[in-house]
Amino acid sequence: MPTVDPRRLLLDMYAAAVEAVSPARCLPDFLPPPPTGRTIVIGAGKGAAAMAKTVEDHWQGEIGGLVVTRYGHGSDCRRIEVVEAAHPVPDEAGREAAGRMMGLVRGLREEDLVLCLISGGGSALLALPAPGISLEQKQAINKALLRSGANIGEMNCVRKHLSAIKGGRLALACAPARVITLLISDVPGDDPGVIASGPTLPDPTTCGEALAILRKYHIEIPEAVERHLLSGDGETPKPGDARFARNTHHVTATAQQALDAAAEVARRAGITPFILSDDIEGEARDVGLVHAALARQVALRNQPFPRPCVLLSGGETTVTVRGDGRGGRNVEFLLSLAAALDGLDGVHALACDTDGIDGSEDNAGALYGPDTLRRALERGLRPRAMLDNNDGYAFFAALGDLVVSGPTRTNVNDFRAILIL
Repeated sequence: MPTVDPRRLLLDMYAAAVEAVSPARCLPDFLPPPPTGRTIVIGAGKGAAAMAKTVEDHWQGEIGGLVVTRYGHGSDCRRIEVVEAAHPVPDEAGREAAGRMMGLVRGLREEDLVLCLISGGGSALLALPAPGISLEQKQAINKALLRSGANIGEMNCVRKHLSAIKGGRLALACAPARVITLLISDVPGDDPGVIASGPTLPDPTTCGEALAILRKYHIEIPEAVERHLLSGDGETPKPGDARFARNTHHVTATAQQALDAAAEVARRAGITPFILSDDIEGEARDVGLVHAALARQVALRNQPFPRPCVLLSGGETTVTVRGDGRGGRNVEFLLSLAAALDGLDGVHALACDTDGIDGSEDNAGALYGPDTLRRALERGLRPRAMLDNNDGYAFFAALGDLVVSGPTRTNVNDFRAILIL
């Protein structure tokens, strides 16, 4: 068996995964030639500023525009303005930036090009409520969805139908200019229309589906929102709409690319990698239980994979908030895994978000080892009680096992690695 430092190897795999999906690595090959007219750059997401900087570094010719990113995720752009706003709950800065963006692209000509840079987080950052709906109403619905356990597709369906910019409406404002959308995918399945609620792509979902989702999760629906959805005023432009005919899009970075890069790091260390899936969804604590069961089978039975190996997976889990603790879906997953493994020898793990922020905290995720529960009990921590309180952040912070990378300025969502020696 190769000699490895488990924590170092896990951190190296995470770093390689993030680097593989950085805008500087992924975006240049997708840049189009300059048009005969003007080039306007717009965009939104946690990676939008870094994407804009990459465009500036490689673009030949005049360029200008506006992108909005999360507070602290900015970049030093010279010709493209970068605005920072709130995530995951939108704020006034995001609304103002979205309004300015719509104004920026109006009045363009057929020979002009709009280059739209989209990454995860754009749904909250492009906050332009539909007529008759207030920002405060959108904020309340957004908070409720985040706590409900709704998956990203469901949340973005609702967001599209309460917006004046999402669900293809931004592209319609750009017409007759051509729109090329470059995306970094943070959604399972890499559906470009779901990423950041698809501001430049036609939308197959309906107002009726959005209303059904709100009712499914027992979310309070303001009268103005219900009227908006029932009337059909919030309907989005659909696939086949001729106004999208000249537009194109490209997904430039995905969770699969991140997992492939991590797998290569493992191989170089003499550890066989197995990529389980790039699009795992479900409750984070339930996904933790399933991963723990698989790790146990490998550790004790050498099935279905022989040791030593590393199990890699990506996607986007959810957390139904029932307690008042702190923590995102990655520490929730890892605390569930830790409780289920109960100190099983030879199993180490890392779970982090590739944007460097696990939910709304300052950490990307955390690390787990065979001694995690022992050290926790010595400090008086109660793992299962803290899991029930959604308090994964406090658990791993007390052990010094949080992974704090800072903003990575990209985002292909969850990255999980379980090392079994």
